[in-house]
Amino acid sequence: MSNRPPRRRPARPYRRPRKDPVRFLAFEALRAVGERDAYANLVLPPLLRKARAAGDFDDRDAALATELVYGTLRRQGTYDAVLAACVDRPLREVDPPVLDVLSLGAHQLLGTRIPTHAAVSASVELARVVLGDGRAKFVNAVLRKVAAHDLPGWLERVAPPYDEDPEEHLAVVHAHPRWVVSALWDALGGDRGEIEALLAADNERPRVTLAARPGRITPAELLERAGADRATAGEWSPYAVRLAEGGEPGAIDAVADGSAGVQDEGSQLVALALANAPLAGDGGDSRWLDACAGPGGKAALLAALAAGRGAALLAAERQPHRAGLVARALAGNPGPYQVVVADGTRPAWPAGSFDRVLVDVPCTGLGALRRRPEARWRRAPQDVEGFAPLQRGLLREALRAVRPGGVVGYATCSPHLAETRAVVQDVLKNPGAPAAEWLDARPLLPGVPGLGEGPDIQLWPHRHGTDAMYLALLRRTA
Repeated sequence: MSNRPPRRRPARPYRRPRKDPVRFLAFEALRAVGERDAYANLVLPPLLRKARAAGDFDDRDAALATELVYGTLRRQGTYDAVLAACVDRPLREVDPPVLDVLSLGAHQLLGTRIPTHAAVSASVELARVVLGDGRAKFVNAVLRKVAAHDLPGWLERVAPPYDEDPEEHLAVVHAHPRWVVSALWDALGGDRGEIEALLAADNERPRVTLAARPGRITPAELLERAGADRATAGEWSPYAVRLAEGGEPGAIDAVADGSAGVQDEGSQLVALALANAPLAGDGGDSRWLDACAGPGGKAALLAALAAGRGAALLAAERQPHRAGLVARALAGNPGPYQVVVADGTRPAWPAGSFDRVLVDVPCTGLGALRRRPEARWRRAPQDVEGFAPLQRGLLREALRAVRPGGVVGYATCSPHLAETRAVVQDVLKNPGAPAAEWLDARPLLPGVPGLGEGPDIQLWPHRHGTDAMYLALLRRTA
């Protein structure tokens, strides 16, 4: 036998990690959301424009990056439960950038059709680029555990049975915080089928909806300019045009010149209901107010509707930068309007100055979770209580701002009962608020089903394909 030592295999040369532009951009977006409390719908578009300008992206790349970001954010709670079962320490002890890479990998494995080997290897390569080789090994080990089961298999392991804990079961399966599930379920009346349909709808990416602004462009003209192969008429609002999935509103010249704007169909219906509400008395119908006008979608539609009747709109917004957005949205309106920086709880206008007032109050935004999926993880039950004084104050001052016989529309993009009906009931019972009667808003939206028992209306993503907008109409009586 030879005494020579065994021959060592030559070490493989170190391979530098390759940067995948799509996954790197998705990671950048998640980091911005996590580090700066940014919203994905504000962060992602400029990142995509920059990547396109650099020649790194085509339409398929942009679509994949968008799916990775929004899909990961929507399912974050579910993926956290899965990852917690695959990591040997609490997730709060995992560095946030590492957790972002793991979440992106989990979404590719459990929420897309990307093959398992490709999802794991791409995630490990991303980890090498943004985290280093050492932590990339950790990512590789965890994701291989995740890949052991598909999503239904994991849900059987990490979600409690429905019969034992219905709210927690739905929270894990549909990736909503438990308190949000409870609040939405209460607002729906307790039906299991309805709450599951709503939670599922929250996890679907909504189509972009445009509003054709009266006096500037007709819906038919907007459809033609958007392209018949890329857009369809809205289902409920006569001014709505829905873009096909992946449609880019900024590429439509009618949006660029301001004759149309991006506006959810539910938001359009709120403005239309207020504009068509019956007034009383002989005070006329010439002065309208949007007391919380930012960022300007409802104000632009109201201003256009007002112009068609010879009325003028005052758009008030407390934050100067949002008032600037309102001014841009209203630019070119054919009728008279004014934009002011003003606080609706400390009005800069005399009492009884207006015939119609819209107050779309700040709220938790639980009705727009399709568009801002990260909001569900940022909100807490105490936020509802925090908004309550402001919401009541804005509604009281809106009632003071309208003349006797005039109408106030109280709107929120939250279906939470404490932000909707409870606010209206409290203000109406308050002896310090002007007397008002509650109008039945449902007849003002003919053809729209499932609006609730009245007199207020509640729109829903799973019933109407809109954000969960709430509207109560109050007519001042004295």
